[in-house]
Amino acid sequence: MKRVPGPTDHVVVVGAGLSGLACALHLLGAGRRVTVVERDAGPGGRAGRVRLGGYELDTGPTVLTMPHLADEAFAAVGDSLHRRVGLTALDPAYRACFADGSSLDVHTDGEAMEAEVRRFAGPAQAAGYRDLRQWLERLYRVQMRRFIDTNFDSPFQLLHPDLARLVALGGFGRLDGRIGRFLSDERLRRVFSFQALYAGVAPARALAAYAVIAYMDTVAGVWFPRGGMHALPRAMADAAAEAGADLRWTAEVRTLERSAHRVRAVRLASGERVPCDAVVLTCELPAAYGLLGRAPRRPARLRHSPSAVILHAGTDRTWPHLAHHTISFGAAWQRTFDELTRTGELMSDPSLLITRPTAHDPALAPPGRHLHYVLAPCPNTTVGPTATAWRGLGPRYRDRLVDELERRGLDGFADSIQEELVVTPLDWTRQGHAAGTPFSVSHTFAQTGPFRPRNLVRGLDNVVLGGCGTTPGVGVPTVLISGKLAAMRVTGGTGTRPARTAPSSTATDASFVPAPAGTDVPS
Repeated sequence: MKRVPGPTDHVVVVGAGLSGLACALHLLGAGRRVTVVERDAGPGGRAGRVRLGGYELDTGPTVLTMPHLADEAFAAVGDSLHRRVGLTALDPAYRACFADGSSLDVHTDGEAMEAEVRRFAGPAQAAGYRDLRQWLERLYRVQMRRFIDTNFDSPFQLLHPDLARLVALGGFGRLDGRIGRFLSDERLRRVFSFQALYAGVAPARALAAYAVIAYMDTVAGVWFPRGGMHALPRAMADAAAEAGADLRWTAEVRTLERSAHRVRAVRLASGERVPCDAVVLTCELPAAYGLLGRAPRRPARLRHSPSAVILHAGTDRTWPHLAHHTISFGAAWQRTFDELTRTGELMSDPSLLITRPTAHDPALAPPGRHLHYVLAPCPNTTVGPTATAWRGLGPRYRDRLVDELERRGLDGFADSIQEELVVTPLDWTRQGHAAGTPFSVSHTFAQTGPFRPRNLVRGLDNVVLGGCGTTPGVGVPTVLISGKLAAMRVTGGTGTRPARTAPSSTATDASFVPAPAGTDVPS
């Protein structure tokens, strides 16, 4: 593995999102002096927090999987995720609701899920699920160490016996077709393939290898941090500060001071000069390339994932059929992905993610109130409406979305709203996200593994990239890994590197408390 040559005693990490904070913790654990500079007033990045009329809104991800990867970062400084953050294992992980009126609870316990599939679709599909689960577990074991949790210096690193194992498992086939070998019920196939949207690729076109994402949430489990997702970066920042990191808030980087193929200092917008031996840029790729003064040469322009419209609604009521996470599928499926990734139209029959964080933490809303987060995928601004078009389109689409929610059983949703915040591709663009999407560069084959933008910068010896735009990719688990991999580029892998075994959702640690959706947990 290539590493930063020369001295690396003092490292400046640009960006205090999950990747930057993970990187900082791993660097601290390896004995480096670390300064974190963040343009916002606090930590989080995409996993930020907005306070709105007594409601506490998570601005980014709402689904936490693979918490052991966050624990690795805490462990690097002798700390523990479980000491810092109270986690609840969600059961069900999701509730899937379909256009025909049927619904399915997605359990991460194998026996419970097999029984639910049998109830939902019969014994043949239950047997298929059992085989699918075994396949997902094998797929995860083959991919994690060799293809996800690794720094690539060359595509030739793919030439390993694990590649043959991945081929034998059908990892280079198409996701939808591979899931179809186990499950013929079209509704069940959606439950185990919709995750391809996280990678920015339609299930019919995505590599079957991306079923590893389905493993992460349908097998390894989904968790909820008390205090919302923002509790995780807040805890990571606190742990980094206690381990000696210098955290600078409202500190935007203006330029990088360079000489002899190295960055010698980071210049802040305030005029302050921060000398350094190495720099890790975990800001958005366009911002990182802007600071570097160039983007890497690639055979084709980077393609970006679809975007999303998010409606944050603080309401005076909730609806009993909603779990903590509810996926409301429309009748359309293939057409939906064509609209999102090819024709650039808004979903004519949308599939929606509805998250109700107050199901497990009522303190996120005023007494007697509820918080609902509705995510509607939409085309990015390269494929679909431009950022400026969303200035007028946003309010109209918000009304369409509310009407659709009422048609799907959330009667009285419009009248129940006390506070709301609507986020569109215009807002993502203003935040610096390329193509108006918070989901960054899509995971096509040409933008995955060794073909994704590298985390080493050619021509500069001591600059490393981190975050979802570089290796290994998009999602909470992968950006945590990205921070670790960036730190290893600096340290040469001398930092703490605990085992990669994923915990079961039935972990016995007292801080992991399984609780059914709808059960209020005192804050």
